[in-house]
Amino acid sequence: MSYAALKKCFDTVKLAPALPDEESRPLADLLGPVTNLRIYPRSITAVDHSLLFMGTRRGEKYFAVVSPRPGLLDLLEEPEHQVVLEGLKVSLRMGPTTSRSAAWLRKTLPFLAAGTIGLRKSAGCGDRLGLATPGHVRAIRKTGVAPIFAQQSVRENERTGRTPQEVVDDATWGAFQEGWREGFGADADHLKTTAQVDAFAAAGYTFFTIDPGEYVDNHAEKLSSRELEQKAAELPWEELESAPSDVERRLSEKPIDLGKFRAQFTREELLRAAVKYGKAVVHTVRLYRHLLKAMNGRPFELEMSVDETESPTTLVEHVYIACELKRLGVVWVSLAPRYVGAFEKGVDYIGDLESFQRSFAQHVAVAKTYGPYKLSIHSGSDKFRIYPIASRLAGDLIHLKTAGTSYLEALRTIARCNPGLFRDILRFAIERYPMDRASYHVSAETSRIPDVANLDDRDLPRLMEDFHAREVLHVTYGSVLNHAPLRAPFFETLWQNEEDYTKLVEAHFDRHLNPFKSTAVS
Repeated sequence: MSYAALKKCFDTVKLAPALPDEESRPLADLLGPVTNLRIYPRSITAVDHSLLFMGTRRGEKYFAVVSPRPGLLDLLEEPEHQVVLEGLKVSLRMGPTTSRSAAWLRKTLPFLAAGTIGLRKSAGCGDRLGLATPGHVRAIRKTGVAPIFAQQSVRENERTGRTPQEVVDDATWGAFQEGWREGFGADADHLKTTAQVDAFAAAGYTFFTIDPGEYVDNHAEKLSSRELEQKAAELPWEELESAPSDVERRLSEKPIDLGKFRAQFTREELLRAAVKYGKAVVHTVRLYRHLLKAMNGRPFELEMSVDETESPTTLVEHVYIACELKRLGVVWVSLAPRYVGAFEKGVDYIGDLESFQRSFAQHVAVAKTYGPYKLSIHSGSDKFRIYPIASRLAGDLIHLKTAGTSYLEALRTIARCNPGLFRDILRFAIERYPMDRASYHVSAETSRIPDVANLDDRDLPRLMEDFHAREVLHVTYGSVLNHAPLRAPFFETLWQNEEDYTKLVEAHFDRHLNPFKSTAVS
């Protein structure tokens, strides 16, 4: 890079446009020797007479600032010192990527702070390791899909030992590393209590997924008429601000226009819907109203999820949920019904595609009538069979939610780069599977996983396509990451092969996002 080009960067008052690759790469080569870091070229950002950038050294990432003006960020740990770049004397200060410097970065570059997405087609890119965002960014760039880069459920945080703030910070650094400037959301997934809402709100989340699954009565469809009447009478009608007769009047007196078709529901159908989901509606309303206070005027988005329940959400049940939420003043951007078929973790959709298509078309009609709002596909990782159907029927009214599939790509990286460690992980995962599967909908059988002792190293990556191995590895992540003999070599292998992992995540998410592709962003 020439002296003139470098000086132009330092003359920048406001945020400069992102540097093209032909300029950022030579600049990264220039900054590398003076920082003793391998610089991420796309992170280099010119703003306020300074260059901000990231680099890595021996598995640790650093944030750095260089400027002709002295008195640089005192929150960076290493002392400020003078260096010479292309004959220009400048000040340099750097330090490990911390939560404090991430907070400063979000204030300085507001596009790195989580925001709302609205009704744009979107995808949640969960990251259990804090290392997958660069790969997610590379895939998202090609699609025009709005991303949620910080996404973690309470269950995942408990099993990985990460905090809501750490998840947001890791997404911030990952987006900065790849030069992403188009904004992203932060999803507090599967919230069940007000305390959980408060923790994620305090960490800067903007998207809140309420999970009232434990309040869903999965036996409602099997109740006799007398049992149904009794259960209906016991619903918390005061909190529903209604009565059984009101539900009947609102939803059964005349056919409901759902766009492409009309629906007429009987009193019994409506009572079953109310018994099945009435308490879930109450819990969602309760958390939504608490969230309004917790956010104190800050913009946010709400999703309701009943996906992790036993029986599919029918047309009448979806209508009941949407009608009641709307009547009670809830504003939501997406809803995750329990779809027909099986959405097991980390594997493709299990079920009849024609049945899914018919049912999904009905859900789309309800979402358009009572919203519009997006249909959210939970456990959406690797459901390649249904993506074209969902994309065609829902258009922009779709939110794809993924999580563990990026962890599986980390295991694929390990299988390729450290076969011995992968063998140890799989053996340990098989031991832990009976305990760890309890809170997941999975059907893998450990007896059907090939014995790694009989496999050549080059055959190990193929296990990532094996249904049973894939599910077992998917749900045992917490045990693996908390097992000391495995944790250190696990992360060391990924650090040593960072670009390999990023490319695998990118390619894997290309497969996920291509069916939803619209206009790509820069």
